[in-house]
Amino acid sequence: MSHLETDLVAAPVPEVARLSLGDLVFALKAGAGDFRKAPQFGLFFSIVYVLGGIVLVWLGAGTVEWTFAMTLGFPLVAPFAAVGLYEVSRRLERGGAMDWYKILGVVKSEKDRQVPWMGAIILIYFLFWSFLAHMIFALFMGLSVMRNVSTSYEAFLTPNGLTMIGVELGVGAVLAFILFSLTVTSLPHLLDKEVDFVTAMLLSLQVVKENFWVMMVWAMLVAGLTFIAMLPLFLGLLVVMPVLGHATWHLYKRALV
Repeated sequence: MSHLETDLVAAPVPEVARLSLGDLVFALKAGAGDFRKAPQFGLFFSIVYVLGGIVLVWLGAGTVEWTFAMTLGFPLVAPFAAVGLYEVSRRLERGGAMDWYKILGVVKSEKDRQVPWMGAIILIYFLFWSFLAHMIFALFMGLSVMRNVSTSYEAFLTPNGLTMIGVELGVGAVLAFILFSLTVTSLPHLLDKEVDFVTAMLLSLQVVKENFWVMMVWAMLVAGLTFIAMLPLFLGLLVVMPVLGHATWHLYKRALV
C-alpha cells in the first residue's frame, strides 16, 4: 500500500487563504492539465455521472415539472460524484500510482470515513429540492396540472407559468449556492485529510465568506459550464465535469493552507 493510502492522519486546522481571479484561472488550467494526463479516469467518472442524469430525466419523462426539477437539481450531486476525480488529481500531484485498482480502492475506502456523511447531506438536499420544486409547480400552476402539460407547453407561457419558472430558478439558485458553499472545499478536504465533516463544511463556508466575490465567480462558472454541458443530452459533461472536478481539487489546495 502506497503512502497515499497511509498518510491520512489528524491534521491541524488549516488557514483560509485570500484568493484572486488568477487562482481560478490557475485551477482551470491545472484541471484541464490533469484531464489530459489521465483522460481515462475523467471519462469513466463522468460517464457514470451522465448515465445517472439520463436515468433521472427518464424517470421524469412525460411529467414536465419533475423533469424540470430533476434537471435543475441534478447538478447538486456533482460534488459527491467528483470524489474519484479528486483522488486522481491527488495522485498526479504526489506522483502516486495511476492504476484502476488503487484509485477505485481509495474511493471505495471512503465509505468508512467522513465522505458518506457528506453524501447523505447532499442526497437529503437533493430530495428536499425535488419536493420543493414540485410544490412550487403545484402552487403556481394550479389547475394546469389537470391538463397534460407535457404536450401543452403554452401553460408555461402564462403569467403564472412564467412566474413559476422564475421562482424555481431563483429558489434553485439560492439552494445551489448554499450547497456549493458547504462543499466547495469540504469534499476534497475530507479526501485529503483526516477531518470531521462538520469542520470541513465550516471551513468551506469560511472560504466562501472570506473570498465571497471570487467564489461567486467560481460558482457562476461552474453553474454556467455545467448547464451548457447538460444541453446536448448531458454529453458535454464528459469533458466539463472532469475538468471542473480536477480544478476544484487545485482550488482547494490554494484556498486552505
